[in-house]
Amino acid sequence: MKKILVPTDFSRSAQDSADVAADIARRSGATLILLHVVEEVTEDSFNVKGIVSSGNFADRIFNIKMIDKARKQLEKAVQDPRFADIRVDGELRVGNPFHGMRTIVAEKKVDLVVMGKSGKTKLQEMLVGSNTEKIVRIAKCPVLAVNKKPARTDFRNIVYATAMADEELVFSRVVKRAQQIYNSTIHLVTINTPGTFLPDHIAKENLIKFAKKLVLKNYTINVYNDFTVEEGVIRFSDTIDADMIAIATHGRTGFAHIIAGSVAEEVVGHAKRPVLTFVVKR
Repeated sequence: MKKILVPTDFSRSAQDSADVAADIARRSGATLILLHVVEEVTEDSFNVKGIVSSGNFADRIFNIKMIDKARKQLEKAVQDPRFADIRVDGELRVGNPFHGMRTIVAEKKVDLVVMGKSGKTKLQEMLVGSNTEKIVRIAKCPVLAVNKKPARTDFRNIVYATAMADEELVFSRVVKRAQQIYNSTIHLVTINTPGTFLPDHIAKENLIKFAKKLVLKNYTINVYNDFTVEEGVIRFSDTIDADMIAIATHGRTGFAHIIAGSVAEEVVGHAKRPVLTFVVKR
């Protein structure tokens, strides 16, 4: 892992996400990239070194002031003593927050996005709130969504929620990398629902075969019964006091035979614990 992106609106939620990302950077030797996007009249996002878009004079003055204020806030964040032992770069963009994040993920070849799920205001939630689910859906790299600062950043217990699909092979590598960084135990779990019910002994047999296929180490096998997959994942994680939840997404809405995008997004939206996601191909 070389680059970790943290979108920030300088809110407490964003600071908590940055703290989690900084801990991962220390353990992996990665560079932290703090991204702030200033919303401007135009829809396209561009680097602040470029030319400010056309518009009336008052809008231009307002945009310039906003950019200047954001630049100072970003510089202060980059130079925060909390990050003294890691490399931190700042990126300031102007435009749509969602497109700004998507663009920089591709430009910088980001390996992981760590972002909060709420901003200082409803407007600022566009950066770290509703956009979290959008980024989860389309990101070309893993996304770690942080609802609030975890009680522990030593992620020793990782719940890996699975539907045992072949497409999860790539995601399993992401989970195993997290396990390696934190020397964690993986708690492999499948959720039995009324619509997808299997006897526990059969579900466990399937999980054991799947774990061997993924070449997992230091793991437990678990079957949990609940009304929905997302509720089961969250309740099981609460039961074992997990430090992190890992769940794959197809990057689309709706429920399918394997864990679908809507399930991952529901878990991201409601779990109190950090949630690691990655888009897998169907």
